[in-house]
Formats: sequence, structure tokens, C-alpha cells
Amino acid sequence: MTETAPPATRIGHVHLRVSDLDRAIAFYAEVLGFEVTQRNASGAAFLSAGGYHHHIGLNTWESLGATPPPPGHTGLYHTAILYPDRRALAQALRRVVAAGVEIDGAADHGVSEAVYFRDPDGNGVEIYRDRAPEDWPRDARGGLAMVNHRLDLEALMAEA
Repeated sequence: MTETAPPATRIGHVHLRVSDLDRAIAFYAEVLGFEVTQRNASGAAFLSAGGYHHHIGLNTWESLGATPPPPGHTGLYHTAILYPDRRALAQALRRVVAAGVEIDGAADHGVSEAVYFRDPDGNGVEIYRDRAPEDWPRDARGGLAMVNHRLDLEALMAEA
């Protein structure tokens, strides 16, 4: 039998290659609200929410001035940023829209509500909030039954 990861296991951070460190810091700090916890001369910065050492690492070590990978290639699909509740998600969405970021999509997955867009380097970003597990949709056998319904962004932003 294959051992499974303990239930408390989490993905601690994402580290992204970016082409312009200042531009990336501005996006993740000013638009998404993360705080810079460290920036070093080697072309890297680390950002967090709530005083954690870092949730997002950014670097230009191999990507200074580079272009995003073309569609149809392997790589990161998106980074998903979990907000604690619907109001916090609405506030984040309001900042994204105010910054003029183009929204790629939005969905109600039954287990969560999610909004999708791209950072300045073309990396996919999802901002979302989870519903309580007892509210997740289930099939007749009790298994998870996620959906992909339209999310009303106007109604979400009204909660900001």
C-alpha cells in the first residue's frame, strides 16, 4: 500500500521565475496585497501574508527580460491563492479589477469560488475561497461532486 501524506500537509509556497522583479513585486504586493518580507541583490524577493516567512518567491536568476512560455508547453498552470472567506476574496477581486487586470474566467466549483487571471509575466493566478466541507456537493454515494458553474462577479464584488 502506498503511504499517503498526512492530512495537515500543505503546499507552503510557490517560487516563480519572472522577467522584471520590480514589476512582479508591484503586482503581488500592490494588487494582491502580499507584503515583501525580504529582497536580495541576487534578483529575488519573498512575499507573504500575515507575517509568514514567504508564500511567494520571485526571481530573475534565469529569466531576466525573458518572455512567457508559449501556449501548448508544459509548466505551471496557475498558482491558487486561498482567501479565508468570501469578503476577503471580494476585496482581492476589487483590487485586481481596479488595477486593470483582465479576468480570464470565474467559476463556482461547489467546493469553492474562484477567479482566474494572469500576472504581468503571464503566469496563471487563481484567487479563491473554500466553502465549508459540510457544504460541498456530494454524489449519491457520498463522493465529492465538484461542478463548474458561472460565478457572478458583480455579486461577489458587492461583498467587498
